[in-house]
Amino acid sequence: MDNRQAIGSWLSGPRAAMEGAGAELGYRGEQLGLPEEGPGSIARPGRRLGALVVDWALCLLIAYGLITDGYGQATSNWALLIFLALSVLTVGSVGFTPGKRLFGLRVVELGTGRVSPLRALLRSVLLCLAVPALIWDRDGRGLHDRLARTVEVRI
Repeated sequence: MDNRQAIGSWLSGPRAAMEGAGAELGYRGEQLGLPEEGPGSIARPGRRLGALVVDWALCLLIAYGLITDGYGQATSNWALLIFLALSVLTVGSVGFTPGKRLFGLRVVELGTGRVSPLRALLRSVLLCLAVPALIWDRDGRGLHDRLARTVEVRI
């Protein structure tokens, strides 16, 4: 094998390496019964990250302006608490946060299509821990979504 091929497969990730070896993995969300493109398909990482940035900025703004009146460690701690409350309340009731709505995303439970408040609480707590959100499966779902049995889809 050419050395450039080995580096290219390493940079492309394990999914590309497995597909290059002949494994058929299908598209993201196929095992979950979701469409490949359009509404109801798995949300891409860029949109998810953009929604997270918008939500975090909104929570920082609220903490900075209404609670701490300055930026410091206390502001970040309050912002995390506000983020947790925002996520639980909005995802548990309407299925999206302001950032997710802006980017055309929605969180749904796999079986019912709506997220119960308890699942929203579990998902939000795991999301605030950050590590579960960084561990993904082959469908692009974070560990926080897998444990809560939810998926983030396009509207």
